[in-house]
Amino acid sequence: MKGLLIAAATLLAFGTPAASSFAAEGIPGATVRPDGSTTPGDRKARFEQWCQDNPEKCREMKAKAEQRREECKANPEKCRAELQARVRERFNKADTSSDGQISREEAQKGMPLLARDFDRIDANKDGMVTLEEMEAALKAYAGASKGKENRR
Repeated sequence: MKGLLIAAATLLAFGTPAASSFAAEGIPGATVRPDGSTTPGDRKARFEQWCQDNPEKCREMKAKAEQRREECKANPEKCRAELQARVRERFNKADTSSDGQISREEAQKGMPLLARDFDRIDANKDGMVTLEEMEAALKAYAGASKGKENRR
């Protein structure tokens, strides 16, 4: 479950306009995939560069992240409930047609990371992603991430 919290928090954190500002700045020589996304190594390099350029903000952000990890260790149910509420809120905001589903176009406008993996997340291949499909994908991702953590 820890992996789910990390995966969803990452999705929420880096699917926001703040991540867009990193992408807009770019890094010379960064590799961009055909779908417009970058590799994990490129994202790490951008973050490290940002930390070098903004050491105080970086320390503050890392301290907040560590504090949040400790809070979630102490009360995982509370963190899980807060995360689910944020996921639902972002989903509902992206669902501009208010039909309980997100089309590819809605995802591109409101949830770019969802748009990037749209075909994988759209489990029934109907061209729409429901909240349930998105949550199932997050759980699958968390399970895969947890497996990687256990191999280390």
